[in-house]
Amino acid sequence: MTPVATTEGAGHARYSFRVRLSATARRALEAEWDRCRWLWNECVAKSKQIHQQSKESGEKLTCGPAQLDRMLTEARRVTPWLAAGASVPQQQVIRDFARSRAKALKDIKDGLPVHRRAGMPRWKKKREARPSLNYTKRGFRLKDGRLHLAGQIVLRVVWSRDLPAEPSSVRVYQDTLGHWYASFVAPAQVEPLVETGRVLGVDWGVKETAVTTDDAYDLPHAEHGKRAAQGLARYQRMMARRRSPKGRPASKGYRKAQVQAAKLHRKVARQREDTSRKWAKSVMRDHDGVA
Repeated sequence: MTPVATTEGAGHARYSFRVRLSATARRALEAEWDRCRWLWNECVAKSKQIHQQSKESGEKLTCGPAQLDRMLTEARRVTPWLAAGASVPQQQVIRDFARSRAKALKDIKDGLPVHRRAGMPRWKKKREARPSLNYTKRGFRLKDGRLHLAGQIVLRVVWSRDLPAEPSSVRVYQDTLGHWYASFVAPAQVEPLVETGRVLGVDWGVKETAVTTDDAYDLPHAEHGKRAAQGLARYQRMMARRRSPKGRPASKGYRKAQVQAAKLHRKVARQREDTSRKWAKSVMRDHDGVA
């Protein structure tokens, strides 16, 4: 009997895909991010202002989503540049900021040590912050395999697999290498496995990544990092030679070497993730219990 995949009661999961951008779509996304980043910084300034007023007056003032929503409405009314952008990602910036601030205040109230606290939201600097735009269901749609965002932005998604169900939201972001991704939130897919009656014991080792009670499922060190060490050392030497004095911006050559080192780090991380996922999948498919 073949197991049937279901999504009922499985919760939600993220499914990420690379996206290809035209020059027009890239400019539009970067413009949307400039607006969202400006709005985030305005929220940080508002939060600091409310905190200062609370200290001076002794009153307990709040800076929740309701106040920030009113601030956004007024800002869009008097600022044509902000109003030219889609309202959905800007509203999600408000939600993300409020959630981040609430978590930081909760950590302070609970008396957590400083190194375990989330920390209050900080400024997003143009040179450091990577674009990240969130869209709810009313801000995007999928049509003919393409992702249509609010503001008439069309992205070509590289579909490596099918979504298990209709997504409820999507986050379009750029990683440290400059690659763009679309991360969809959709109900997770659960595939019941056939019972095998087998149990496996696993011990995380030193000479080997995993030692099991069945030699066929031992996981030796793949040594992905060892193979990439020579190239990584070369790029790190290039970065050391091209490093600018303190207080001066990095040179073009330094940034180029930095990107090459980041690409190598990303390649090793993906190789390790691929190896571990394949091993874990084989273990779970062939055994009913793992100890």
